[in-house]
Amino acid sequence: MSSVLERPQTAAAGPDQAPARRRTRILALPEARWALAALVLFLAALPLYLLDTPTWLWGPLFAATYVTGGWEPGWEGLKALKDKTLDVDLLMVVAALGAAAIGQVLDGALLIVIFATSGALEAIATARTADSVRGLLDLAPETATRLADDGTEETVPADSLAVGDVILVRPGERIGADGRVLDGASDVDQATITGEPMPVAKQTGDEVFAGTLNGSGALRVKVERDPSESVIARIVAMVEEAAETKAPTQLFIEKVEQRYSLGMVAATLLIFVIPLLMGSDLQSTLLRAMTFMIVASPCAVVLATMPPLLSAMANAGRHGVLVKSAVVMERLGQVDAVALDKTGTLTEGTPRLTGLRPLDGSGLDEDALLRLAAAAEHPSEHPLARAVVDAARARRLDLPAAEDFSSTPGTGVTATVDGRAVAVGSPARLLDEPAHPVAALAAAMEEEGRTAVVVTVDGRPAGVLGIADRLRPEAATATRALAELTGRTPVLVTGDNRRAAARLAAEVGITDVRAGLLPQDKVAAVHELQNDGAKVLVVGDGVNDAPALAAAHTGVAMGRAGSDLALETADAVVVRDELATIPTVVNLSRRARTLVIQNLVIAGTFIAVLAVWDLVGTLPLPLGVAGHEGSTVLVGLNGLRLLADGAWRRARPAVLPDVR
Repeated sequence: MSSVLERPQTAAAGPDQAPARRRTRILALPEARWALAALVLFLAALPLYLLDTPTWLWGPLFAATYVTGGWEPGWEGLKALKDKTLDVDLLMVVAALGAAAIGQVLDGALLIVIFATSGALEAIATARTADSVRGLLDLAPETATRLADDGTEETVPADSLAVGDVILVRPGERIGADGRVLDGASDVDQATITGEPMPVAKQTGDEVFAGTLNGSGALRVKVERDPSESVIARIVAMVEEAAETKAPTQLFIEKVEQRYSLGMVAATLLIFVIPLLMGSDLQSTLLRAMTFMIVASPCAVVLATMPPLLSAMANAGRHGVLVKSAVVMERLGQVDAVALDKTGTLTEGTPRLTGLRPLDGSGLDEDALLRLAAAAEHPSEHPLARAVVDAARARRLDLPAAEDFSSTPGTGVTATVDGRAVAVGSPARLLDEPAHPVAALAAAMEEEGRTAVVVTVDGRPAGVLGIADRLRPEAATATRALAELTGRTPVLVTGDNRRAAARLAAEVGITDVRAGLLPQDKVAAVHELQNDGAKVLVVGDGVNDAPALAAAHTGVAMGRAGSDLALETADAVVVRDELATIPTVVNLSRRARTLVIQNLVIAGTFIAVLAVWDLVGTLPLPLGVAGHEGSTVLVGLNGLRLLADGAWRRARPAVLPDVR
């Protein structure tokens, strides 16, 4: 994998978005091209072979299949031999050639195609992950405006900034480095770091992060971290580190692979050499050895494992869950702890008006208060303003035009509506009297975990609006289902404040709340659970969740509003954002694992019986091939049981509502 610190070529982008990045084209990967060529050649030869046409018609096509699909794994296997490592891919190429040597050309070609396709899929997944990680660096701007001691401005590469430099961040620009505000006030969109949808008011003394988007105010920022140590750069490093770490299951498979390979090669050689030394003829000895290699080949074992997992993947896909590989589908059933992000995961990720309280004596009812506030907020692009306007539209209120509109970052907006001076904004900035009744209303809303917005009319407080991210309807039942499946209540990991997090956790039944977390803190929380022996499932949606998704045993991203990096890093994606599908797919994975065990027993029994028969007796080659292929068909059909919609319904935990 190439270094993610090399900035890829990007297309031009506006100030409010990250640059578009180029993705690796699938056919640009040699593994994909060779696998496609092998598959096309195999499909061209197959009907000619089955129709019993002359050998000169299908023979060259099968030969080309062997070459295109087998040369690369064969070459890599030969190179691995230099390190005294016997690669199963090399063993399969040898088995395929052995099958061809005794006339089983079709079996050998199919084996070649299966392994070539597997290698191509692995290469594609690796390339896409590398693309996504590299693209994260595009969140930080390439240049920054550095201020000299005399106040002159200089445009410099962002990666050349040093600790102590002072930079100017104009409205609409992305911040070039991690630092602290020296002067100015603005609203900064920090969703790439904290995952929270609402911009945060920044003023003198507040910390800001590279790659976050400045709002309508200008900021002077003192750089406090080297660009290579910024939060964004550390996210990249953590994703890379987690992606390169091999799971214990993978290490176990590699050990088994080596032992199996050595055992199979040794057994084949003994079956071939010992009878020759005892005087047996070459042809019959070679036939016995090749028959053994065929019946002992792991094709049946591979297919014993894949159909249940692939069927479960297909079924999950039909119900809105994209599981990226069979390995992931298997790992989903192993999880015994869950960590859930808040915004965009348990909640919908969009601020909504949830409280509307006119002040007694203001002369305004709820509709009148909302009408004035929405009219004043209508020209604003702030997410809180959109929530107020959307609420007014939902009530079908007629919004008059706002005049003399003004927006002050961190404070709010002012405008003239129907001849009245209306201000909408922060209670701390609009209220001069801390003991005012409106202050009590605002404090009560904030205690409930909502963002309080004060409305003043002609200079006098008129009421308070409460705005909050809405909980997903199925959040509580999905959380309970995950708790029942894993035997422990999920953990809430969020960048939001503790008060809002605790309120939401209480609504869904979560008791372990970890709030105010930056990306590295979420990773630390995952590692803490893993150090206790848990296999952790992390569910998130933002760039800030990507390191935790990568570090977890299994990561699942909410797909509708999920960031590119989260979607690429995650092992599975909930395409339609239906949280209730997560416990269902976990349970489906467990059912698939049960079928995998059944199939491995069936496949192992067939291989053992046929191999012993070949060793102690005379196993006819046609019977050996029939037994081998018969076991493959049997386990394949058994695995396909999970394709039915009934399998999904049976996997749905009882606590979840029936959606048939």
